[in-house]
Amino acid sequence: MTFDVRRASLADAVALPAIERSAAQLFRLDPPLAWLADAEVPDAAQHLQAIEQAYVWVAANSDGQLTGFVRAVGIDQHMHIEELSVGQAFQGQGMGRALVAAVIEQARAMQLNSVTLTTFRDLPWNAPFYQRMGFAELTFAQADRHLHETLQAEAHYGFPAERRCAMRLPLS
Repeated sequence: MTFDVRRASLADAVALPAIERSAAQLFRLDPPLAWLADAEVPDAAQHLQAIEQAYVWVAANSDGQLTGFVRAVGIDQHMHIEELSVGQAFQGQGMGRALVAAVIEQARAMQLNSVTLTTFRDLPWNAPFYQRMGFAELTFAQADRHLHETLQAEAHYGFPAERRCAMRLPLS
């Protein structure tokens, strides 16, 4: 399947909640995390705000249908990936990799030090996916304040802290 990755437009915001809900269905494969498949996702207004204030890219198939997105924010000298979602029907076709590559390219253009994220360390479509792209898991001492705060917020939300990790891809 062919697809394009581009910066999100304001009109794209309406499609992003459904993509995120579809992507989350993968969590049903891990019973302790199955609740994430039914968890609330940002609505179109929140995605619209992100498109206006953050960095959001979308993947679209050859028919123009949006199939995935990534949202990132600049924090200090890092680009932090907040969310990567690819619709269930389109997973495993390279779209996630292409979306992450767009974030990396933007971070390099901005001459930032790294790309960071938090994820599940033990799910094959999480930390192992990012490791194949060159990201490395960080120890507590290696993680910046924004990563500690993100992990703490995720634990407060209900994510099992022992399964979460911070990762970084150095760019310099």
